[in-house]
Parts: sequence; structure tokens; C-alpha cells
Amino acid sequence: MTGSLYPKLQQLIEDGTTVAMATITMVKGSVPREVGAKMLIHPAGLHVGTVGGGCGEADVIRAALDVIKDGEPRTVRVDLTEDISMDSLGVCGGIMDVFIERCGSADAG
Repeated sequence: MTGSLYPKLQQLIEDGTTVAMATITMVKGSVPREVGAKMLIHPAGLHVGTVGGGCGEADVIRAALDVIKDGEPRTVRVDLTEDISMDSLGVCGGIMDVFIERCGSADAG
């Protein structure tokens, strides 16, 4: 999916597509994005925006697909302090919480 986040959200909702919105709500230490950064996730796993990339973002996308299915909002903690992160390039070394909620036609009723 390409384009900016809010016009894309509006288009998808108008098309009857249920999506998820992920928002960083807390950061501690060094992380790739700031509080308030958002990512829109389509049921096919495509996304607009970013909450940081890499394995942490993949965890958020997987959780977002569950939110789209069951409608239950949740918070995912992305821990970038683990040993595997420390062995890779571009180490951040912080923790962030990402709140994920469902948006779209499934919420209209």
C-alpha cells in the first residue's frame, strides 16, 4: 500500500475494508520511532507508515492481523534490548509499547 496514512485509512473504510491502526504509546531508551508514530495495517499484511521496522515491526503486524480478526485491541511490547538485537547492526536498545486497534466497517455496528 502506498500513500499517506489518513487518506489511505479513509479510502479503505469507504471501500468496506477493516484494518488495524498501530500507535506507539510509550518508549524507554533508544528506539527507532517516537511516541505517536503510527502504522496502518491491511488484512493482507501490507502497511502504510512504520513503527520502526525489523523484527519488532513484524511482531506488531502479526498482532494487528489478530486484532483485525477478533476486534480486541491490544498493546504489544517491542523489546529491542534482547541479545539478538545487540548482535545486529542498527541496534536501538530500548523498549516501546504499541497500541493496536481495529478500524473500519466491522466497527460500524
